[in-house]
Amino acid sequence: MPMSDMFLTKRHLLGGSAVAALSVAFSAFADTASAANASTAAGGQETTSSGDDAVPPADGDVNMSEVLKPGALPEIALGKEDAPVKIVEYMSLTCPHCAHFAVTTFDAIKQKYIDTGKVRFIIREFPFDPRAAAAFMLARCAPQEQYMPMVEMLFKQQIAWASPDVDGRSALLQMSKLAGFTEDSFTKCLTNQKLLDDVNSVRERAAKDFGVNATPTFLINGKRYAGDMSVGAMSKLIDGLL
Repeated sequence: MPMSDMFLTKRHLLGGSAVAALSVAFSAFADTASAANASTAAGGQETTSSGDDAVPPADGDVNMSEVLKPGALPEIALGKEDAPVKIVEYMSLTCPHCAHFAVTTFDAIKQKYIDTGKVRFIIREFPFDPRAAAAFMLARCAPQEQYMPMVEMLFKQQIAWASPDVDGRSALLQMSKLAGFTEDSFTKCLTNQKLLDDVNSVRERAAKDFGVNATPTFLINGKRYAGDMSVGAMSKLIDGLL
């Protein structure tokens, strides 16, 4: 899908009212077959789960010093800055495999490695479609301390708002109200062109500079790993770096 069709653009935003702009975004998403089958302009895809505790092979090298330089948005980082293992996850909120990792693996890794000072974990946006971009924008519009709880809620309730056959705008609005948004603040957030540009910039930098073309993708101490990982698989990978 061409980049111009995947995301809200300045042209869309200036071409009509805020409601029309949101309609363009969510209609574009509804035209996709499903969130799981969405593809990027670079030919990317949402990856499948590894299904076991084997450590997946790296699919490339990255310059970790460049990876760790902040991009267009403030970093969402957990753990000690000087932790020996650095992990950057690129995710899409409409990706079912990202949701699976978030719900089944992340908390255990946080308790075992992030909270104990062994891992620095950074989360970055890599939206595959307008609905994912909108959800990331809402998470960014919330107070920074609410970013992670909101992302967790969006992943846990993914089917309720990300399915192509549901009204994504209405579903996201109702979920956002639980996080303190009003309809006015919701609309203002989703029509913030700079924020949209920044979300897109994070994604484009990942694709161009670090070879990310699938979600979830983990950049770990100079290696790139594409795909969901179990607690066992990620634990083995981290233990091998300590």
